[in-house]
Amino acid sequence: MEQQVTSKEKILKKVRQGLINKSKSTYQNIDLESSVFNYPEGETLTEMFVRSFVGVGGKFVYCDNRFDCIDKLLDLIEDRKWKVLFCREEALQELLSESGISYFQKAEHLDKIQASITSCEAMLANSGSIMVSSMHNARVLTIWPPVHIVIANRSQIVLDMKESFQILRNKFGRNIPTMISYITGPSISNEIPSENKDVVSSPIVGAHGPVEVILFLIDDRKND
Repeated sequence: MEQQVTSKEKILKKVRQGLINKSKSTYQNIDLESSVFNYPEGETLTEMFVRSFVGVGGKFVYCDNRFDCIDKLLDLIEDRKWKVLFCREEALQELLSESGISYFQKAEHLDKIQASITSCEAMLANSGSIMVSSMHNARVLTIWPPVHIVIANRSQIVLDMKESFQILRNKFGRNIPTMISYITGPSISNEIPSENKDVVSSPIVGAHGPVEVILFLIDDRKND
């Protein structure tokens, strides 16, 4: 125990000396505030996001307004013959109920779930990622169901991760959600070994999350 304390004191002493006797930086005038990503030239932020989102395997559905969104969601549910949808957000529950779409919200139905419906905090144009948080949904709704449906507005698209965190700070202040996650397309893993050691394992879709991520994007910025 004495040796551990001595080692700790030596480390802390070096840290204190480093803080007191600061050396000059080799590289001066480095801009650490500006984004490393540039705004797209020749395409809108929305076009950049859609291109990135589809590029990572996401499925995109353009919606002219919330009514168009419901019509297309109803078509998808009918086409897939889904019977067990899960939704825990009050705003989305109200939208679904008004449209006659039935859903479950209690944990005991999770084992039968066919698709979950959630909102998001932001969408990142540079990577096609969707930012979700625990403020409205548990993490289980973004990783357990085979299909994850996200209903979002075009105005939620930002350039990068830095801007998405600014959205959170503006929205929640100091009460930042305890869980923040970025979803970049369906779950794909290369880490599951093949039963045959001589065969290189192929990417497995849905190994650690949804097989499909479907985004219904409502265009609330038609005049941009």
